Amino acid sequence: MFQVLSSAWALLLGIGLLMLGNGLQGTLLGVRGDIEGYSEFMMSLIVAGYFVGLLIGSWMAPGMIRRVGHVRVFAALASLISAVMVIYPAIPNPIVWIIGRIVVGFCFSGVYVTAESWLNNAADNQNRGKALSLYMVVMTLGLVAAQGFILIGDPAGYLPFVIASIAVSISFAPILLSISPTPAFDTAKRMTLRELMEASPLGCVGMFLLGGVFSAQFGMAAVYATSVGLETYQISMFTASFFVGALFLQFPLGWISDRMERRVLIIFVAGTASAASIMAMILGGSFVLLLTSAFVIGGLVNPLYSLLLAHTNDYLEHDDMAAASGGLVFINGLGASSGPLIIGWLMSDSVIGPNGFFLFMAVLLGALVFYAAYRSTQRATVPVEETGVMPVMSPTATSVAVEFAQEYAIETELEEQENAASTG
Repeated sequence: MFQVLSSAWALLLGIGLLMLGNGLQGTLLGVRGDIEGYSEFMMSLIVAGYFVGLLIGSWMAPGMIRRVGHVRVFAALASLISAVMVIYPAIPNPIVWIIGRIVVGFCFSGVYVTAESWLNNAADNQNRGKALSLYMVVMTLGLVAAQGFILIGDPAGYLPFVIASIAVSISFAPILLSISPTPAFDTAKRMTLRELMEASPLGCVGMFLLGGVFSAQFGMAAVYATSVGLETYQISMFTASFFVGALFLQFPLGWISDRMERRVLIIFVAGTASAASIMAMILGGSFVLLLTSAFVIGGLVNPLYSLLLAHTNDYLEHDDMAAASGGLVFINGLGASSGPLIIGWLMSDSVIGPNGFFLFMAVLLGALVFYAAYRSTQRATVPVEETGVMPVMSPTATSVAVEFAQEYAIETELEEQENAASTG
């Protein structure tokens, strides 16, 4: 772990600051949108813009990096993010906000790809797993810390947006001034979506459904919280609870995943998260129960991403695992882009109201339970001793980080096979 920190501390610090800015602006827009009088559906369009930009950027960023290099791409995109964050309060217009969110999503996608390439270059076979875990922990801590900064200054003013902009601006300094060499950039050849669907129907369907669920908790949580009249500090605590849950439950579920049939665990995890969503919908009048539900949902939804990735790997050859990463990220992005639009419609007063937020997640997670149960009747179970490790992964990761995780899974599995052969 110390070796990873010594070689990648600048990158990890920069990523933490980036996520602080990203998490802060997401929550701020939910609160400021209510102040400006935007409807839930209009806010869903603004939230969806981020995921549309993220999806577009995931396909265009690799080409940009090949043309002009990591440093220029990172500096240019991070600077643009910083600028857009102060445009929001300066021009409180929904069209401007939608365009700004698309730009920010696009830029963050490129920044993530660049940072993850640097991290992959800094890691070796011995510490690859630790580097990946540390990266995901730092990203989540940045999102949690961001929720505390919303309490500094009035969301109706400029100060919180300026803080988000400053966090992003400062993030380039430790990364661009570090002595880490610029890595060569390459990505694996992609599998077609049809090939991926044939290899793992549950992995593909699950990734799509999970994209919608994650976009709800990442983008619409603050919109829900303002709709039900929570105070600013309560909005901060509610939004943070999703990510705190992810920190606590990711690793225990990963340990369990490597020791039992994964489809059964997927059914249990998705079913529990769906039940927590229903509980929040029924008992949301209690703030304590609302926080508990958010903790459980966030703690289970984030590991589901890694679970579905590991399940997909169980049905792929080693040579295809990295190739599948781009398709899985794309499918997840499609779900994330469409999710906020449906939630915004459900949350409108003419349909269901604020409870549409939790109903949406309950339905998608319930659909995952039923589809996983159905798939269990269609294909034989992979014996536990033949499954690979579950890589620690976040729904915010790009295809580069997923490839990174796939490499670690392959290396770990090959090492285990060699050890078994030498002792057998």
